[in-house]
Amino acid sequence: MSNARKRKKPEEKKTSAPIYELRATRRSSSEQELEVWQLPSSATPQLKHQKRIAGLHGRNLALVEHRLLRQLSAEKIDISGMKVGATKHFDLGELSALRLGLLFRVLAPMRSRINMRQCSEGIEAMGKEEAAYWLGMAMHRKYPRRVLMALRFLLIDPRQS
Repeated sequence: MSNARKRKKPEEKKTSAPIYELRATRRSSSEQELEVWQLPSSATPQLKHQKRIAGLHGRNLALVEHRLLRQLSAEKIDISGMKVGATKHFDLGELSALRLGLLFRVLAPMRSRINMRQCSEGIEAMGKEEAAYWLGMAMHRKYPRRVLMALRFLLIDPRQS
């Protein structure tokens, strides 16, 4: 009889909500990239592999970084102090993942600072259902750019542009 014990496999968390992850990568000393990923879980049986929801980097990330840091600190996520080339993975709540994913998709092609601020304020004010609706439309429609443009039109006040 052997004394070797069999290792148990780690159990997957049983949850009725999808599982999301934030990946932060330090590209250089001054540039960072943030991405939201959805992970396979019992709540999403159709998802067999990790799926990238959205990402943001460069100038557009730098313009809204203070807002993102405030949202991430509410989730107890600290992305500071990373080494160049390092990637960190953080668990995200569903509401934060929906808002960040939508925010990244909306802001990625934008250039106007005023319009970016208005869009980020509008997305921060969204509830879970509204953010899920718009992100789902942006991910699963035939022409997602049209959906994102419609959302931008709704969020931007033409008098302030």
